[in-house]
Amino acid sequence: MKTIAYENIVTAVEGLCLTAAYDLPGEVGTALAQALGNEDSSLARAVLKQCMENARLAAEERTPICQDTGFAVYFVELGQEVRIEGGLLADAVREGTARGYQTGYLRASIVEEPLYGRKNTGDNTPPVVHLSLVGGEALRITLAPKGAGSENASAFRIFKPSDGEDAVADFVVETVVGAGGNPCPPTIIGIGIGGTFETAALLSKKALVRPLNTSHHNPRYAALERAILERINASGVGPQGLGGSTTALAVHIETFPCHMASLPVAVNINCHAARHATVVL
Repeated sequence: MKTIAYENIVTAVEGLCLTAAYDLPGEVGTALAQALGNEDSSLARAVLKQCMENARLAAEERTPICQDTGFAVYFVELGQEVRIEGGLLADAVREGTARGYQTGYLRASIVEEPLYGRKNTGDNTPPVVHLSLVGGEALRITLAPKGAGSENASAFRIFKPSDGEDAVADFVVETVVGAGGNPCPPTIIGIGIGGTFETAALLSKKALVRPLNTSHHNPRYAALERAILERINASGVGPQGLGGSTTALAVHIETFPCHMASLPVAVNINCHAARHATVVL
C-alpha cells in the first residue's frame, strides 16, 4: 500500500496547470513544423509560423499559449493500492486547480451556474475529473485544459448500425468543415465510437490526449483515421480558416463495445494549442 499526502497532490496539480498553460507538447510542435514543410499556401505558412512562434514565446516567457486557459479537465488513474492521506482526492484536485490558476495569473473562465446568473467562480473551479480505478501503487493525473472555441464545435449523433463507416466519416468531416476557423485550426480531432451517449463523448475527449504520432491499434480504425484526416485537409479550410491544406494535424479514434441496436459517435475538437500535461505520484 502506497500513501500519498493530500498536499502533495495539491502541489502537483498546481504545477500541471502552469505546465499545460505554458508548454505546448513536443509532438504538437513537431506536427506544426511538418505541416509547415508540406503547406503550399503562403498565407497558411505564415499562420503556422505564427503558431510556432507563439508557442516558443509562451515557453520562454512562461505566459499562456492562449488567453483562453480553458476548463480544467482531468483524467485521473488511481491505483487500487494507493491511499490518500489528509483529505479527499477530489478536494486536492480542486484546490490545486485554484492555486495554479491564481498563482499563474491564468484566466478564470468558469461560471458557477450555467443558465441563470453566470457569475464567475474566480479561480477556474470546479474542474471536471474523470476517475479510473486501476491496479498498482501510482496516481496518474493528466490535465487537458479545454477552451470554448474548440469545445463549442463538438457534435454527437447516434447512427443506425447499418449506416456504416461512410456515414461516420461524413459526419466527422461535416462537423470539422462546418466549424471553419472557429476552433483555431490546425486542429486535432477526437472521435469516440461506441458505448453509450456519455461514453462516446468521453472517448472523443480522451482521444485528444493521445500522442500525435500514434494510430489506433486496430488496423481498420487506423485506416479510417487516415482517410478522415485526408478528407479534412482536402477541404481547404486551412490554418485559422484562411485556406490551405492543413486543417487538422491528426485524427484520433477511440472505441468501446456498444449495444447491437445503436452506433453512437461523438466528435471533440482541439485547437492547435493542444495543451495537456501529466504527472505520476
